[in-house]
Amino acid sequence: MTGGIPAAPLTGEELTALVDGLAGLPYGGEAVDQRTHALQTAWLARDAGADDELVVAAALHDIGRARPVRAEHPGLPHEVAGAEFARRRVSERAAWVIAQHVPAKRYLVATDPAYHALLSPASIASLKVQGGPMDEHEATEFAAHPLSADAVALRRWDDAAKDPDGPRLTMPELLAAHARCVEARRT
Repeated sequence: MTGGIPAAPLTGEELTALVDGLAGLPYGGEAVDQRTHALQTAWLARDAGADDELVVAAALHDIGRARPVRAEHPGLPHEVAGAEFARRRVSERAAWVIAQHVPAKRYLVATDPAYHALLSPASIASLKVQGGPMDEHEATEFAAHPLSADAVALRRWDDAAKDPDGPRLTMPELLAAHARCVEARRT
């Protein structure tokens, strides 16, 4: 379904196919592919004590680059396509955080003097395309949203998830977190 109408929750099989479909997809000149990046971001989220919904969102934050999601939402930036997908198949919170992981980079560059030095060359290049640092009004508006801290946390995990030898959440662990989210959504 389209137009923001909720669809059936993402199944474990669909989640597995989406994540496995990221294997081998380049990640903007980084040393990891999209699958490794997704599972490493999710691991970092879980390691930081994030709840299941945020762990799943972390795994899916770049899902707008997956072939099936791109086909469903052609021409949209990956964070918008991913958010549209998550809104219908995961949750509104996951959708917002996914949509805001790019603006969160812009926010952090504008508000945290040490943050820019942490960015990889590929992330610095994409920052220019994404609009550069937020201005004061944009930063104030972003920070006022009740989920902005989640988006900032996701952004930091995203930035750190570029180590080909780094830890990754296993698919069984991701599927278990997802199953708990689906169950919580039903109740």
